[in-house]
Amino acid sequence: MCGIVGIIGNRVVSGRIVDALKRLEYRGYDSTGIATLIDGRIERRRAEGKLRSLEARLEREPLDGVIGIGHTRWATHGRPNETNAHPHVTDRLAVVHNGIIENFRQLRDELEGAGARFESDTDTEVVAHLISHAMSAGLDPVAAVTTILPRLRGAFALAILFQGRGDLLIGARRGSPLAVGHGEGEMFLGSDALALAPFTDMITYLDEGDIAVLSQTSLRIIDEAGSEAERPSQQIQTGAFMAEKGNFRHFMAKEIHEQPEVVARTLAHYVDMAEGVTNFPGGEGVDWTKLSRITISACGTAFYAGLVAKYWFERFARIPVEIDVASEFRYRDAPLEENGLMIVVSQSGETADTLASLRYARDNGQTILSVVNVPTSSIARESHAIAPTLAGPEIGVASTKAFTCQLTVLFALAIQAGRARGKLDAAREGALVSALMSVPALMNEAMKREPEIERLARELSKARDVLYLGRGTSYPMALEGALKLKEISYIHAEGYAAGELKHGPIALIDESVPVIVVAPHDEVFEKTISNMQEVAARGGRIILITDAKGAAAAGVETIATLVMPDVDPVVAPIVYALPIQMIAYHTAVFMGKDVDQPRNLAKSVTVE
Repeated sequence: MCGIVGIIGNRVVSGRIVDALKRLEYRGYDSTGIATLIDGRIERRRAEGKLRSLEARLEREPLDGVIGIGHTRWATHGRPNETNAHPHVTDRLAVVHNGIIENFRQLRDELEGAGARFESDTDTEVVAHLISHAMSAGLDPVAAVTTILPRLRGAFALAILFQGRGDLLIGARRGSPLAVGHGEGEMFLGSDALALAPFTDMITYLDEGDIAVLSQTSLRIIDEAGSEAERPSQQIQTGAFMAEKGNFRHFMAKEIHEQPEVVARTLAHYVDMAEGVTNFPGGEGVDWTKLSRITISACGTAFYAGLVAKYWFERFARIPVEIDVASEFRYRDAPLEENGLMIVVSQSGETADTLASLRYARDNGQTILSVVNVPTSSIARESHAIAPTLAGPEIGVASTKAFTCQLTVLFALAIQAGRARGKLDAAREGALVSALMSVPALMNEAMKREPEIERLARELSKARDVLYLGRGTSYPMALEGALKLKEISYIHAEGYAAGELKHGPIALIDESVPVIVVAPHDEVFEKTISNMQEVAARGGRIILITDAKGAAAAGVETIATLVMPDVDPVVAPIVYALPIQMIAYHTAVFMGKDVDQPRNLAKSVTVE
């Protein structure tokens, strides 16, 4: 979501802050801003829109200073304009904020009653006034921040710059991530270690409730109880954070094409290829044999990965699986059985609703297994076991390689659970592992359909509505296909279980509605074809994604049939993800959309 960068250094920081914010553009944002101290005074520049607008303003109105904070804002309270852009200032400080202050209205009324004058519609500005009010009562900056934080309800990460204090930068977090970078004669704050990668490879991640007090050469941490605390520093491989598009037009295209490589890297972590068995390094905290139930919670594309995994765990391990979107699960007061396992799936490992679901399940006695792409994230740190996806940084907002790596991990875990529970013999496990090992090569084959998909996208770009259909594990892929298309092309799309067609969606079918059917030739293929015939009878324009056998057996007129390589149906979702992604990508590109940073969306959703 929003991005925070702070530097307390020994040379001018404004240009470096802007460069660091560019590395957080993948999160999504709609306004930007920066504040520095110049001769002890706070100076600020803000702009509506992308960072290029802020850069243009800084060219007209340069900003010196060796200490400063910067922000990319994704609007939650108030319109996305310059007035609501961060940093927000008073006569004592400037603050940038990720997250949501849920009780800001009551706090604002109280502060206005005490004489505070507000300039914006944001929840963030109450933080600035609360700290200023505490300082007016005689508290120093650290004491003021420590005093007001318990009054804030909600999730936040803060970076605060103080008038006249070139030796002090304060950060704080509750619910939203914040990291400290250690340099030579300078220190850094960032909502993502990616932003700090050009400056340092030594990172300290703040724990929940921590306050970080930074000088040029030191870090002091105060925990939620108000006590001095130590947090480990760790060296990060800076090169792993260097994200460039290379020869690709967009990060999303690059990440689609990286999938054979990153899926191979991921499955190598979980598969002993010589023995043909699965491994789970670091999985000692999960005893598959004692589990009574698995609960899966996730958001967005990660939820659809979990929905596919439900089929796999129930089939291979014969264990009941419940899955819910995290934003619903966290409020359902769901009863959780003894000896239950909660699997949470998140690319960033910072998804607010998923993290809240994790904490609810942990407090109710569940073992927590996180499938995450960032092993140092909040979700990972609060789990009993971590299953990393090894996708590498994913910059495009629409998830591609993170999704297929999640599927790869979940498939391997389902096999291991089946073996541990005595539901898979060695021969069956070997066959499943062999199917999984074939996926990277099959992905490369699927990629060869891209020119055909690009031509098809020109036709799809004319549509106002698109339906996706699938059965079995292809049903979640239909949901994912619809999500991908609407989030980057803005075409309305819906995914349905093909068997549900007659229960309502068929009313939408006419000659103007493309219907994309995901149907590898599996045990439910014939049922899916009967649903396709119902679409064809009503003039629907069918696009079929299947294999050679399915294409030969379909017997239904289509406007296009994308023939995928022959693949074992159990791993078909991982391979079929590619045409689904490429359809959305090329349609959006043809329409001239910003595929890497679609409107209103954020990469890491760290608020509700």
